Amino acid sequence: MVQLIYLSTFIFSFLTLSSADDAAVMAKLLASFSTAPSGWSNSTDYCNWTNVVCDRGRVTDIELISQSLSGTLPSDLGTLTQLETLSLQENSFSGPMPSFANHTSLRYLYLDNNNFSSIPSGFFQGLTNLQVLYLSENHNIAPWTIPTELTQATSLLRFYASDTNIFGSLPDFFGSFPNLTDLGLAYNNLSGTLPQSLGGSSIRKLRLERQKNGLSGTIDVLSSMTQLSQVWLFENEFTGPIPDLSNSTSLFDLQLSDNQFTGLIPDSLMSIATLRNVSLDNNELQGPYPQFPSSVTNHTLGTNSFCRNTPGPCDDQVTTLLEIAAAFGYPSKLAKSWTGNNACVGWTSIICDSQDNIITINFAKQQFVGTISPAFAKLTSLRNLFLGDNKLTGSIPDALTNITRLQVLDISNNNLSGLIPKFGDSVNLTTTGNPLIGTNGTSPSGNKAGMGSSGASVLPGMIAGIVIAVIIFVVVVLFISIKCYVSSRHRKFGGVVNPENGGTTSVPNIEISIEVLKQVTNNFNEDNILGRGGFGVVYKGEYYDGTKVAVKRMESAARGSKGINDYQAEISVLTKVRHIHLVSLLGCCINGNERLLVYEYMPQGTLTQHLFDLGENGCSPLTWKQRIQIAMDVARGVEYLHTLAPQIFIHRDLKPSNILLGDDMRAKVADFGLVKIAPDGKNPVSTRVAGTFGYLAPEYGATGRVTTKADVYAFGVVLMQLITGRKAVDDTLPDDNPHLVTWFCRILNNKESIAKAIDQTINPDEETMESIYRVAELAGHCTTPKPYQRPDIGYVVNILSPLIGQWKPTCHKLDHKFPTSHGVEDIYDFDQDISLPQDLRSWQTM
Repeated sequence: MVQLIYLSTFIFSFLTLSSADDAAVMAKLLASFSTAPSGWSNSTDYCNWTNVVCDRGRVTDIELISQSLSGTLPSDLGTLTQLETLSLQENSFSGPMPSFANHTSLRYLYLDNNNFSSIPSGFFQGLTNLQVLYLSENHNIAPWTIPTELTQATSLLRFYASDTNIFGSLPDFFGSFPNLTDLGLAYNNLSGTLPQSLGGSSIRKLRLERQKNGLSGTIDVLSSMTQLSQVWLFENEFTGPIPDLSNSTSLFDLQLSDNQFTGLIPDSLMSIATLRNVSLDNNELQGPYPQFPSSVTNHTLGTNSFCRNTPGPCDDQVTTLLEIAAAFGYPSKLAKSWTGNNACVGWTSIICDSQDNIITINFAKQQFVGTISPAFAKLTSLRNLFLGDNKLTGSIPDALTNITRLQVLDISNNNLSGLIPKFGDSVNLTTTGNPLIGTNGTSPSGNKAGMGSSGASVLPGMIAGIVIAVIIFVVVVLFISIKCYVSSRHRKFGGVVNPENGGTTSVPNIEISIEVLKQVTNNFNEDNILGRGGFGVVYKGEYYDGTKVAVKRMESAARGSKGINDYQAEISVLTKVRHIHLVSLLGCCINGNERLLVYEYMPQGTLTQHLFDLGENGCSPLTWKQRIQIAMDVARGVEYLHTLAPQIFIHRDLKPSNILLGDDMRAKVADFGLVKIAPDGKNPVSTRVAGTFGYLAPEYGATGRVTTKADVYAFGVVLMQLITGRKAVDDTLPDDNPHLVTWFCRILNNKESIAKAIDQTINPDEETMESIYRVAELAGHCTTPKPYQRPDIGYVVNILSPLIGQWKPTCHKLDHKFPTSHGVEDIYDFDQDISLPQDLRSWQTM
């Protein structure tokens, strides 16, 4: 009896002390508010406060939703050990979040839509009964990563922490949450791939959209998430094809726009009966244009690489090539250029004959992974197939032996295995660099003997040796002859071998003496001035044989470190790049303190003169056809800098005054003094902000970190100027209209407004207006504020190409087309084996 009395006394004392602890904490909580909530007062018992629930004197629920409260919450709020629900969302609380570590009673925690500054260490520790956690919309939280101790919350049902500055990767620990149905981590800085532990989970709502760094990799794991009803993954960096989601029988909302998805849209997606909303625009999806059932009430598909703009099958060769690409995982580099329904027009790595039959496929050195598709055998005219220097696995398909016209098959330097099929004697098969490949009459690390599948033969080997020797001899003789010819042609330009003898720069093969430059410019006569700028003066010059040049003479004020750096940068870039739509550097000169550069002459001057200065120089207004051709030329030049040059170059100062025009009104990009090399083309490069206001991409001007998307932004501004004839910044206009991009984007969605904004000198007809609307839309895409939403310049070329038609020269008669990344233009590129002046004259006649 006495023991029972002691036990009762102990329990009563414990409850009394615990209630006293709760009272102290609640008093602190009340004191932390800038303004007390309605119904809260120190003069009344805390269990009687409005929206507070107690059980035997212990606080179990606090709900202060959207009460306009502010202040810093007490750090020991977690000592309310019986607290099950805390709802403080939609207020203005600041400071650190209170810690609830090892709080085993807490089940519902709502701290979203506040101004908390940090999450304390151990915040997620020991929350074994937590079911709902909302932390979203706390913009000022210090960057944090999702900790592994969250796995202790094994009862978790819903977890939302969008827009809370989470960085790093998604932990691969979702198998610890068997009941998790909602995961919302949008608007953060997450990167990396989707963890495999998401597969098989009970997640119904998955919200990972708009990651600043961009989640990447494939989304294959979604195919095993059968409970999905809503998936928002837009504005990331996901790649690969869209997986089969037919097992997600409750899926109604799928938002995948603004990624880098490739491949065909699976037919199974159209068969999901519950699907209502689909967004797939701004990707690189290929194949037939999908036709969703009427039950899908909202779907967007714009800006992809479908073979057609309406539902219907693709061309047979296109279908086969996409089947081949599927075995490689639909590489993005193919999807960027494989657009349209004719594989012989603009499809990279594809060469066709005059009847548009594919005869050569060159996939060498593309870093492709996957297997060799037997679908190659469907291309019955195929003669040459180059697959060497990739990372291909599996075996050589037997079906390749059925390609009757096949002459060359190079599969060297991969990871292929298995037996080698028996090819005909006419097939030159190269298998070197595949250590696991089978024998079958071959050497595991060599070529098949005698050019075919027959045994070794001495005679073919001797013939091959003789042929190779003759070829080497001819190449050597031609090389020596060309070098001698180049040297003789170079002397006409006053080039000197030793810089000390004439005061010229030491850059090989492009040095020009100051005496020659004085002669060709009539001693830098003012009558020969073409233009002036911050760098100095540009003069027109003419050699004795009629070759015209432009000579840039740096002003003395520009000879500081920046001027010297720009001078050296221009030489460095233009000696590495040569393209028909980049102004070519013919020479340079250092004469004491003077710095001079010599370029090919562009007789029609700058685009600025033809857009803004018509009255001053007597230029005729540009037609729409000329404008769209100029845009295409500039896009091709920039595309070369971004994707096809020996290194990835960012121009950083693309604008009309740096776009020069020839007599045929074809354009070339000029002024490479601000060019920056991008190591991989994707990650930003930190540098001083340089360029021209009005053309600077927002992220570059704000942070000094630049990517190729900065050039895309500037190109979008140029497109707007070609449409409107307006300057990028015009202070003579009203205060709400001086900035072209801001004004143009405001009117972009209204065709009537666009029609009124068009340069009055264009005078467009109905067909021209449709072209202008298309270019206006493209300009808007190029100038979106976020760089990851802008297209690559290769996509821009694809959009512009159909608007002007395929340009073909009259001076080349070719049996085959030679497509590069976009069309046939690279066959008119610079010949590395003739002198620059000779090159120049040949280009000017094209």
